[in-house]
Amino acid sequence: MTIQDDVKTGRDDLRAVSGLFGDALSQAAKLFQNEVDLAKAELTEKAQTMGAAIGFLVGGAILVIPALVMALFALSAALISAGWSQPLSYLSSAVVAAAIAGLLVAMGMNRLDSKKLIPRETMQQLAKDKNTVKGMAR
Repeated sequence: MTIQDDVKTGRDDLRAVSGLFGDALSQAAKLFQNEVDLAKAELTEKAQTMGAAIGFLVGGAILVIPALVMALFALSAALISAGWSQPLSYLSSAVVAAAIAGLLVAMGMNRLDSKKLIPRETMQQLAKDKNTVKGMAR
């Protein structure tokens, strides 16, 4: 073996190392792009969930008002015919309405819980990718 062969082997090794480094960077960039796409998809899904929850809240609020008013009038009329005073029967009807409203608000707030909107899959995948990139760098 001559010095020229050693120099040529060294250059080939340098090209091989630089090629591997370039491949590692390319793979890391592709991995990052895949994670961005995953995050977009997951956030879109979460936004749809939130939109549906808001739709339930609005729909429930709009549809329950006329039915609730009529039911409260009927309850008040029944209490008045049973011998209750008008103010007491109307107050009782208002308490029933407040309980129903509280239930609807609680259901809507439960569906809008911020813990359910966190993109967990993306966070887990990013942690795995971080370890993968660290392993590639070694």
